[in-house]
Amino acid sequence: MAKENKTQPTEVLVEDFIASIDHEKRRADALTLHKVMQRVSGHPGRMWGASIVGYGDMRYRYATGREGDWFLLGFSPRKTSLSLYLCLGGLEQFGAYLDRLGKHKTGAGCLYINKLADVDLAVLEELMVATMAHVKALDIRIK
Repeated sequence: MAKENKTQPTEVLVEDFIASIDHEKRRADALTLHKVMQRVSGHPGRMWGASIVGYGDMRYRYATGREGDWFLLGFSPRKTSLSLYLCLGGLEQFGAYLDRLGKHKTGAGCLYINKLADVDLAVLEELMVATMAHVKALDIRIK
C-alpha cells in the first residue's frame, strides 16, 4: 500500500488562516499571493495542513512509483520567508524567469522570498504560469 502524504487538505478557510498571521507585512503579502494564485491558477485556495495554501488539485506519480495528491500552486507564509510551491521536480528549467525575478532562493520545487517587495510580481506571475504549463505537460492527472 502506498504511503499517504503527511500534508492533507483541511476544512480551515484560507481567509481565516491569513487573518490569523501575526506579522502585518507577512499577512499582507499572503493576501496578495492568495489573490494572485487564485487568478493565475483559476482555482480557489484551500488549506493543506496547518500552514500551506494550495490551488488546484493533481495526482502525481514519480518514476520510483511513489504517488500522491498535491496542488498545482501553493504558498506558506513561514516566519523567515514566504515559501512558494511551484513545481514538482524542481525549478532548474525556469532560470530565465528566476534571473529576472529579484531577490530569492530556491530549493527543490520551492521558491523562497523574504517579502514580495523583493521581487518583480509580474515576473513571478509569468513563472507561475510557466510552472503550471510544465506540470500539465507531464504525465500527471490534473483534477
